[in-house]
Amino acid sequence: MLGKLITLGAVAYGGVLLSRKLKDSMSSGSLSEVESSMEVDVPVRAAYDQWTQFAEFPQFMASVEKVQQLDDTHLRWNAKVAGKAKQWDAEITEQIPDQRIAWRSLNGPMSIGVVTFDKVAEGRTRVTLRMVYGPQGLDERIGDAFGAMKLEAKRNLLNFKQMIERRGRESGAWPGSVDGSAAQH
Repeated sequence: MLGKLITLGAVAYGGVLLSRKLKDSMSSGSLSEVESSMEVDVPVRAAYDQWTQFAEFPQFMASVEKVQQLDDTHLRWNAKVAGKAKQWDAEITEQIPDQRIAWRSLNGPMSIGVVTFDKVAEGRTRVTLRMVYGPQGLDERIGDAFGAMKLEAKRNLLNFKQMIERRGRESGAWPGSVDGSAAQH
């Protein structure tokens, strides 16, 4: 009997915490942030060059089904978000070789973010992902309240680490840069 009461109390307390988190999320304009870093045992150039291979994102991002590069600064994403198929376009707003790639969504789920590449030691790079996004619908807000996006970001970076370290080198490179959405080669 005591075990059932403890379980019931824990479930009720969890519901109260979730309710507070959802209320906070809705009152803050439904924007959330995530930041995650991972060190990879490859040089900055290899990590950066691999990240510019957007069509290969599904190989290390579990929820991403397809990324199509439309031109030097525009991408079309197809992914599952909270179990639902979503499509959106994104614009690369800044791209500095071996340093950073920044983007913003143009439609669909709101997201802006940046991934940076910092040399930690010879042949070792810290990849840091920072993103602000807007969960849509109750199921996405509930997932966000439980930290689903933070966990996914960490898992994606770990998958990226495993992929690039297993290969030992990048699969391609994009030699240009983007400054204010204008590409230079």
